[in-house]
Order: sequence, then C-alpha cells, then structure tokens
Amino acid sequence: MTINQKSEGKKLTLQIEGRIDTKTAPELEACIHESLAGVEELVIDLAETVYISSAGLRVLLIAQKQMNKQGEMAVINVNDDLMEIFEVTGFSDILTII
Repeated sequence: MTINQKSEGKKLTLQIEGRIDTKTAPELEACIHESLAGVEELVIDLAETVYISSAGLRVLLIAQKQMNKQGEMAVINVNDDLMEIFEVTGFSDILTII
C-alpha cells in the first residue's frame, strides 16, 4: 500500500494505492492520526485501491468519527468492487461516498 498526501489549507487528501488489509491498515491509521490536526476536510481517494478488508473499514470508521468532531470526510473514486463491500457492510450509509 502507498499513501500519497496532499494538503491544501485545511483540506487533506489521501490517495491510497494497493490493498488496505490487516497488514497495511495500521500504517493508514497511523498516517491519518498524525495528519488530522487542523484538518476540516478529509478526502480519501480510493481510485487506486484494489481491496479493503474489515481492518481497513475499521480505519475509515475511526477517521469518520474523528472528522465528525472537526469537519467532514468524503470517500471518492470508489470502484464497483469496493462499493459492493461498503454496501454489504452498511458503510455506504455511514460514509459520504462521492
């Protein structure tokens, strides 16, 4: 997994390439935790993400809960396979998916 960060004022975009699974989710969680200070808009770009496990979903849920306190979060560029995972797990009702 590769995480590319792009900051624009109080907006942070994280582009995630590869798989978000039990091996890589802790790295993503740490990255988000370290990067959210002062962020009012968090964008998670999944255009290059090929898979997300329950561990990855947990990280997105934690990020969403944090952003509910300090701003907003959106998940963008979700492919059909990932969207199916979000829908089956109910995450499509929790996350803002654009």
